[in-house]
Amino acid sequence: MYYIYILTNKYNKVLYVGVTNDLIRRIYEHKNSLADGFTAKYKVHKLVYYDCTEDVISAITREKQIKGWTREKKIKLIESMNPDWKDLWSDLN
Repeated sequence: MYYIYILTNKYNKVLYVGVTNDLIRRIYEHKNSLADGFTAKYKVHKLVYYDCTEDVISAITREKQIKGWTREKKIKLIESMNPDWKDLWSDLN
């Protein structure tokens, strides 16, 4: 399985879109700032959206599509699955 996901910070100000083949591992890495970069710098650790597919090309295509969207459109996507913007990390464990 391949996962497309969106993270935000505790103030819901920053949105980060990513793709992975191991969602639990990847979100753990983000939450613990194990990789230097955007999410560590801006403390983007809250999982607010994810979707999955069995096809890696579809996952990468979808990630690029979402990255190209306006902030408003990304917010609508998040709220279609997670209207309260809760951290979905606890649902994965």
